[in-house]
Amino acid sequence: MTAIEPNVVPYASAAASTGEPFITTPVAYDGILLAGFGGPEGQEDVIPFLRNVTRGRGIPDERLEEVAHHYRHFGGVSPINAQNRELKAALEAALAERGIDLPVYWGNRNWTPYLEDAVEQAAADGRTTLLAFATSAYSSFSSCRQYREDFARVLQDTRLGETVTIDKIRPFYDHPGFVEAFESGVRSAIAGFLDQGIAASDIQILFSTHSIPTDDALRSGARDIDWGPGGAYAAQHEAVAAWVMDRVLQTLPAAAGVEWELVYQSRSGPPSQPWLDPDVCDVIGELPARGRRAVAVVPVGFMSDHMEVLWDLDTEAAEAAEEAGLAFVRTPTPGVAPAFIDGIIDLIQERLEGRPRADRRHVTDLPGGFDVCRPGCCENVRAGFKPAAAGVAP
Repeated sequence: MTAIEPNVVPYASAAASTGEPFITTPVAYDGILLAGFGGPEGQEDVIPFLRNVTRGRGIPDERLEEVAHHYRHFGGVSPINAQNRELKAALEAALAERGIDLPVYWGNRNWTPYLEDAVEQAAADGRTTLLAFATSAYSSFSSCRQYREDFARVLQDTRLGETVTIDKIRPFYDHPGFVEAFESGVRSAIAGFLDQGIAASDIQILFSTHSIPTDDALRSGARDIDWGPGGAYAAQHEAVAAWVMDRVLQTLPAAAGVEWELVYQSRSGPPSQPWLDPDVCDVIGELPARGRRAVAVVPVGFMSDHMEVLWDLDTEAAEAAEEAGLAFVRTPTPGVAPAFIDGIIDLIQERLEGRPRADRRHVTDLPGGFDVCRPGCCENVRAGFKPAAAGVAP
């Protein structure tokens, strides 16, 4: 892969190539690139898909089978592709309703349709100034930079880097369209427990997100911002969870006394490698000793009900709650809720208009949310820096 000179923004539109963190120049994008993770759609796809996910790490198939049983439990089919088809259709309909002529091209990192297919189709259609929406809301290597590296790799491998540009929508973790589902879900869960006669002080809210290696977390977000322990990744989740609970208390005063905390799930690294904790199931097991009678798990790190939600929460966390004798609710993800679709359209319009940062919608006061990622952000210390679109190199 070709090296990129420091302080350059590779494969960027003219406006984003300046390297400014917030782009206030309107850009005439002519296509949206919906970038997904991908997932198997049959039993025969499971191991090849997991090989793609773990490429370069030398993990043998027998180890992959330890994860494969999650997919095999659901017939080898991950729900994520169907969800992205639904999301693509919803975005196309919303764009058309607003008179915005932007076709949506969908490509995945790890399974068909691949990002290469989407970018090549866009180029064949004469759509060469693309704005990417990655299906991860927060700042980290796996949820942001890895997508940017994929964009650069695809443009190099397809030899379209001279004609196609790819910018990326900012991290949208605190856009009101994204967080609304979590707010309404927590309010509904608490109200339901209260209706069952469970006291507020006996209710626990667990905001759950994907665990990542501690080293990756510490390097998430812009380097020149002091994010505190856990880097931008943890800080962003904490800020969203705090906002959700504050809003719920404003609209449901009876929720006063409900405790909450941020927990993690879906760890996949070796035991010797530190990952963010505590684990959601471990915390659930401790709740009876804290005097809790009910727990609501909020998948705040996830956009839709894909495998980590269906297996790790709806299966494993639910079983942990049953074993602990706790009432259990898992609250909804945004999915294709109208508010979320409207939020994505708003994020697209930010870049079409060159909207000033002060006029952009957000619910937290955290810094960041950059249109053009800053130099060296979200480093993967195990693999080093690779060329990445939509950010200042390295």
